[in-house]
Amino acid sequence: MTMTTKLAAHANPAEPASPWLERYYGVRALFSFLWVALAFTIGKAQPGIGIALLIAYPAWDCLANLVDARRNGGLRANPSQLLNVIVSAIVMIAVIATVGDDLHATIGVIGVWAALSGLLQLATGVRRRRSASAQWPQILSGAQSALAAAHFLIQATHPAVPVSVAIVAPYAAFGAVYFAISAAVLAFKRR
Repeated sequence: MTMTTKLAAHANPAEPASPWLERYYGVRALFSFLWVALAFTIGKAQPGIGIALLIAYPAWDCLANLVDARRNGGLRANPSQLLNVIVSAIVMIAVIATVGDDLHATIGVIGVWAALSGLLQLATGVRRRRSASAQWPQILSGAQSALAAAHFLIQATHPAVPVSVAIVAPYAAFGAVYFAISAAVLAFKRR
């Protein structure tokens, strides 16, 4: 088998997109639901764990987009996911840099990330509509994420308002619901 054949086999896996996307969306939903539960309970009560959760969220998004893009033809074939990987990695670093000094600045960073990653998720959903079903929840999620950015930016500019990881939890919960809907629609269509 030549190198070109190996690369083509990896870029075009034998498994259809729907079973992969069904599992991918399901795992993303489960992670997000767990993250929300931890944010509202332990993360809210223990600031150190809340900080770890704020770092983990963009790190997870970075990893998830990387794995999904590689599974679906690579980063070059998925430019919106490539950008999402880069943006999420930069945001993870920015969260690490700001979280110790000013949680309001961290929430502002999360707001900028919500806008950018939402627009990139929307773009990925629009692109995938041609090849996979159940993309409307991803498109809605991306649009809502971009709009949620305004809420985070408002919170970040009001230093008198106390902030914690719990401010981000409703945003993550909506994302989890959208991922769960996509996974359920794909599972229903497959059966």
